[in-house]
Amino acid sequence: MAADPYATLGVSKGASEAEIKSAYRKLAKELHPDRNKDNPQAADKFSAATMAYDLLSDKDKRAQFDRGEIDAEGNPTHPFGGMGGQGGGFRRGSGGGFEFSSDSADLGDIFEGLFGGGGRRQQSGGGGPFGGFGRRPPPPQKGADVAYKLAVDFEDAARLDTQRITLASGKTIDLKLTAAAVNGSQMKLTGQGEQGPGGAGDALVSITVKSHRFYERDGDDIRLDVPIGLDEAVLGAKIKVPTVDGPVMLTVPKNAASGKTLRLKGKGFPKTKGGRGDQLVRLEIDLPENDEALTAFVKDWTPGTPQNPRSKLGV
Repeated sequence: MAADPYATLGVSKGASEAEIKSAYRKLAKELHPDRNKDNPQAADKFSAATMAYDLLSDKDKRAQFDRGEIDAEGNPTHPFGGMGGQGGGFRRGSGGGFEFSSDSADLGDIFEGLFGGGGRRQQSGGGGPFGGFGRRPPPPQKGADVAYKLAVDFEDAARLDTQRITLASGKTIDLKLTAAAVNGSQMKLTGQGEQGPGGAGDALVSITVKSHRFYERDGDDIRLDVPIGLDEAVLGAKIKVPTVDGPVMLTVPKNAASGKTLRLKGKGFPKTKGGRGDQLVRLEIDLPENDEALTAFVKDWTPGTPQNPRSKLGV
């Protein structure tokens, strides 16, 4: 039986969500198998902490545990309900009599408790319309699911690069990212959770995308500010710009102003329904410092068409 989840995480029963989250992060960092390869007990403690956090971070499960309705593993403490409750019992059959529902309580045990043992019928043979109340063993329980959080590099996420990760069990696997995963959906690795009598649970992986030093994500698109020279802005040019897939050539039109945005199709993040977003390149004119020739030219230069570049601001 799993230990009390509050004790496992080292928090009080009245701890806030933030306190629970902080306690789990501290333990996960301390006990992760990657940092404790020579300490096999750390993997067990890591799994226990993850199970405790999984229960306490779920408001409904935490409330059920606090009321004593489920145990620390999330299993019902009274799985068969009671007489007259909604957990099972009799239901009316088509033949006018009664049939037992698959989730009925073990009535033999109930009757035995009521009548001091005289109510239990033989497993087989006659003796009344019910023919006996034999215990039907519950199906074996699967092991607990294990939750993981994986931070992925920006460019890896945009390309859906495979990630090598180590599970709490110590097993190393190659995780193939999906468009849904980098857009917020949880990945389920069937059978990679904790072992149980009914088989292994699942590993549930939540993906977060790291920030980048010059790319910025905008939904399925990627934004990038690119500086250009004054001559490139006035005369137009072909310039090399970075993308998550590698550098490409971009055509800058003549008389391009700062703030003009150009689009590179299919160079963004993968879309959940297929395809990819775009890379949006915003031009920024970069003037040289202390260029005396440029200063002298501008002093003598008169625009062919006078204009007020701030007219749209109403000034």
